[in-house]
Amino acid sequence: MPAFFHPEFWNLSNAEFWVGVGLVIFLGILVLAKVPGAMAKALDAQGEKIQSELDEAARLRAEAEAMLAQIRQEKAEAEAQAADMLAAAEADARRIEVEAKAKLEETLARRQALAERRIAQAEAQATTEVKAAAADLAAKAAQDILTARLAAAKSDPLIDAAISQIGAKLN
Repeated sequence: MPAFFHPEFWNLSNAEFWVGVGLVIFLGILVLAKVPGAMAKALDAQGEKIQSELDEAARLRAEAEAMLAQIRQEKAEAEAQAADMLAAAEADARRIEVEAKAKLEETLARRQALAERRIAQAEAQATTEVKAAAADLAAKAAQDILTARLAAAKSDPLIDAAISQIGAKLN
């Protein structure tokens, strides 16, 4: 049972009575001074401030999510572009490789044909030189043989002229 229902509580010499009276007077003064209204306004203002901060945070979050989505889209586009560039570079490399092989084969074929022509020319020149050397040697041998036979026999000016012309005709 509460203490204010006992008759000793209502005795004017009781300290608890005067504490209760002081409390009621204090609360009355607070009500007259409109402290509860001021506290409510302060709490409302604080609530509004917190609500505006929450709204700002929600707005910033929405912006961040939009930026994140945009960045992801740009990343995907950049990756696709990089893949396209890589594919194009690989295609160019293959094309350049094919062209280089074709040019190399063409160059090798030309060099081989040139080498074959030079070999054929060298063979023809060597054959000509061998024939000329053989003809010179044969003419010299014939000249020596005829000179030796004629020296043993009489010298004939017609034979000497014919022998000197043999060398010129065989070359």
